[in-house]
Amino acid sequence: MLINSNFQPKREKNDRLPPGQYETRDFPVLSLGPTPDVKKESWNLRVFGLVESEKTWNWEDFNKLPKIDWQKDIHCVTKWSKFDTRWSGVMLDEIMNPPAGGVKVSDTATHLIAYSHDGYTTNLPIEDIRDGKAMIAVSYDGAEIEAEHGGPVRLLVPHLYFWKSAKWLKALEFVTGDKPGFWETRGYHNYGDPWQEERYSFD
Repeated sequence: MLINSNFQPKREKNDRLPPGQYETRDFPVLSLGPTPDVKKESWNLRVFGLVESEKTWNWEDFNKLPKIDWQKDIHCVTKWSKFDTRWSGVMLDEIMNPPAGGVKVSDTATHLIAYSHDGYTTNLPIEDIRDGKAMIAVSYDGAEIEAEHGGPVRLLVPHLYFWKSAKWLKALEFVTGDKPGFWETRGYHNYGDPWQEERYSFD
């Protein structure tokens, strides 16, 4: 089943291209540093912090969780946008759903911190990962995610600038209070809404 959510936060017009963006048919590669070599056989996802019981999935167990196909536009802070990208993965709602094999998140948690294998981190308010807004993607365009694009597993939060969709995902921490990540502490906007051009903290 292909899910194409109509969730459009703070959008005031129907144009698919946010202000200051241009459409590209390519998929530019932008990374903090060298591409880490993360093997599926050794990959795992740790979920910890304000949860009833910390949990870690390996590749095999993670892929037993319910998955959906998702078609979304993505927008990079460097001003490119790519329409109708096709992903498959586990929605964050499933990670926070104990009956489906997920974890019980404390009501006191306000933010999620995503950790990557290359040392990268980024922060997200809880409301921006609930209700069909975010995915842990395991495939892109019908194939495994290439390493340069964050494979084997990346976070996908398409309604925010793409730096929030952390590549090479290895851990998720639920916390109370905000904890800005790598780019957020280096001048990028703490939230990153493309429709409001929230590129930098000094804008």
